[in-house]
Amino acid sequence: MSLRQRRLGGPDLATRDERKRRTRRTLLDAALALVGEGRSFSSLGLREVTRQAGVVPTSFYRHFHDLDELGLALVEEGGRTLRHLLREVRHAGLAPADTIRRSVRVYQEYVVTHRLHFRFLAGERASGCGPVRNAIRREVGHFVQEMAEDLRQLGILAHLTTPALQMVCGLVVNTMLNAAIDILDLPRNDRHREAELMETFLRQLRVIFLGALQWEERPRGA
Repeated sequence: MSLRQRRLGGPDLATRDERKRRTRRTLLDAALALVGEGRSFSSLGLREVTRQAGVVPTSFYRHFHDLDELGLALVEEGGRTLRHLLREVRHAGLAPADTIRRSVRVYQEYVVTHRLHFRFLAGERASGCGPVRNAIRREVGHFVQEMAEDLRQLGILAHLTTPALQMVCGLVVNTMLNAAIDILDLPRNDRHREAELMETFLRQLRVIFLGALQWEERPRGA
């Protein structure tokens, strides 16, 4: 390695950064693995997470202040990727009915591929510790806000006021989150039950949008 490489850090710095990223990833995956064994995230201890990850407890603090911070990282990680995927579908130029169907398929595939992540989110959304539960609530708010912005931009449900549009998007997002548990509980490779569940999920979303098309704002007290 040249003197210039040594001064700038060179390959050694890149290697250290990569090791740090791998260790952080290992800690995140260890927590998810324990949740996958039926544990609630809020019941986990730092030592068992580091033991599962195969690192010493002191190494944990190089990446996270505490387990709550690790939980916040899991919430942000899952939400950011899924929001990006669904926004791509909404901006793909499909007809509204095809957009709904494609969104359902993308969501189902993402839940199945990241089943431990959704076990974690479902458990913490219902009864998790305050910081993580609040982070999930904020992430849901991001989903709602982005969907409302996209629908407004695309001219879908243009007759709705912003609060009404956000209400509709909130119903959609909550329906999606509720469907995640049913998706995770499906027997593996049961294509018939999967098709039935996806069709029910699709119909629920259609009902929401059909109702939204008929929605008329009324003055308060009317």
